[in-house]
Amino acid sequence: MSEVLGFVGTGKMGGRMANRLLDAGHSLVIYDIRQEAMVALIARGAARANSTCEVADSADIVFFSLPEPEDVRAEAIGEMGVISGERARILVDLSTTGRPTTVAVAEALARNGIAMVDAPVSGGIAGATKGTLAVMASGDPAPLTRVSPLLRIFGRLFVIGERPGMAQVMKLANNLLSATSLAVASDDVVMGVKAGIDPALMIEVFNAGTGRNSATETKFPQAILTRRFAYGFATGLMHKDVRLCLEESRSLGTPMAVGEAVRAIWQAAERELGAESDYTEIFRYLERL
Repeated sequence: MSEVLGFVGTGKMGGRMANRLLDAGHSLVIYDIRQEAMVALIARGAARANSTCEVADSADIVFFSLPEPEDVRAEAIGEMGVISGERARILVDLSTTGRPTTVAVAEALARNGIAMVDAPVSGGIAGATKGTLAVMASGDPAPLTRVSPLLRIFGRLFVIGERPGMAQVMKLANNLLSATSLAVASDDVVMGVKAGIDPALMIEVFNAGTGRNSATETKFPQAILTRRFAYGFATGLMHKDVRLCLEESRSLGTPMAVGEAVRAIWQAAERELGAESDYTEIFRYLERL
């Protein structure tokens, strides 16, 4: 029987990663709670399933790209999750869930003979489309080795460790830096504009000097200076990732004073803008203040 891959969560990020698996010639069975999220992939030859369990009945390896920890928990070890499938023996979770959820899910799956590879990604919609994501992976060496060629289809693979959950810590550390750079760059530019400086000139100077960061290099030119505010990631998800990072730091006894301040900004931005707003709209929130 030829190997079949499964993909659960075919939204903004997941749909693009699933497309890359199809581009590479893999057979794919997919499931998303939103029927419209599956249409384009089905048109390309992916098979539609009616539940995650049905995906796991048909596929050898199942990929997840889901928004919240509770979604991963439900679709992995819930009544209609991977754990109830008859065929799948590896779950690769590309989501950002935090270490506690990943560890709990991995332990429950292991008791049923299913390995979990923890593999969150960074690089946004553009990276998912082009196959240039940073893929951070951790898990038992045997299943991790088996899925590594598949993970490289998505981008550059970094093996973080041999225990599920370690890659989550790496991803949360990355996203805290990303959230911080966007928040503080927005603060900076708002101040400069009020002092009479051209915002485009400010970004040009930052990018020529030591202030350069991911926000000034990509988010400002593409989504903020243009006033498009459509970079493709939600304010609520950014706040979630910052919150999970701070929860991890507290559990480890490593205080993050700057991180706490960043979380307060994102929490206020989500309250003001709504969870579904594009995260570059934090600039509009700070601008109004």
